[in-house]
Amino acid sequence: MSSTSRIPEILPGILEKEWAPVEERLALAKPFAKAIHIDLLDGKFAPNTSYLDPKPFAKYKDTFFLELHMMVHEPIEYLQSFADAGFRRFIGHVEHMSDQAAFVSKAQELGEAMLAVDAKTPIDAITVPEIDLDGILIMTVNAGFSHQQFMPECLEKVRLLSEKTEIPIAVDGGINDLTIRQAFSAGASRFVSTNFLFVKGEPETQFQILQKLLSANGGE
Repeated sequence: MSSTSRIPEILPGILEKEWAPVEERLALAKPFAKAIHIDLLDGKFAPNTSYLDPKPFAKYKDTFFLELHMMVHEPIEYLQSFADAGFRRFIGHVEHMSDQAAFVSKAQELGEAMLAVDAKTPIDAITVPEIDLDGILIMTVNAGFSHQQFMPECLEKVRLLSEKTEIPIAVDGGINDLTIRQAFSAGASRFVSTNFLFVKGEPETQFQILQKLLSANGGE
């Protein structure tokens, strides 16, 4: 299990169907990002698909800390191949997972293990004790698509978790210069941002905007 300290961290998120735009965004993020959040969608969890081949990521394993967000049926089946490509943190959704304990155990053999809940899923759907996890991800939109409106009601789950655990709490969906402050105040310490970084302006400038907001609100 990772350290219980909550050091604020912004992770650029990438959700693309083909390798070329994935690589383009990796190149854009290289000057400023230490970690990258890659979305994986199989068309079963949500009516959307993403690039699914782990092999091309291998050349970036020494450039970024690679985090995999598995919005797929039985995420345990994807662990080994993506670990072989250099991924070091694995986030599996409980909604399409038949054995949470088995997923966590296997993921922690390969790196860090986190569980995730979709916007409409209560946190008590997580059956593995928080102390046995390396973090929890709370969706602040409905999982599966970028460019969605942030759902502030999801932050109640962040507040509830932050009151009872010290493990990192990540939020994903609609994170921008307004919502990151709300999420931080609720207790989140990791912030996945996709549209705000890559669509709204120059990615490095956008990233710095978010970093300054965290610092101004008490983040390190």
